[in-house]
Amino acid sequence: VAMTKLGQWLCGLALLGSAWAALALEPSGLRLPAPFRQALLPLPLYLLVAFGCYSLATVGYRLATFNDCEEAAAELQEHIRAARTDLRQRGLRF
Repeated sequence: VAMTKLGQWLCGLALLGSAWAALALEPSGLRLPAPFRQALLPLPLYLLVAFGCYSLATVGYRLATFNDCEEAAAELQEHIRAARTDLRQRGLRF
């Protein structure tokens, strides 16, 4: 059974979240140095900001490289003309 993209993301987030929680809760026998703890605690916030930046960059790039479909536009215009002609024949005035 193929895993959906949402399932993959949730699985990855659960894995990263559990690893972060395991380190942030400091289980017995594991003492992290202070600089590591200071970088570890706000890590989810940093990752959220990085994901937001990545998302904005991806949307901006895809928007900048959006392809026009001239054939589809012409076909749509033809459908619009046909619909207007049909409506005029039925008595609707624009």
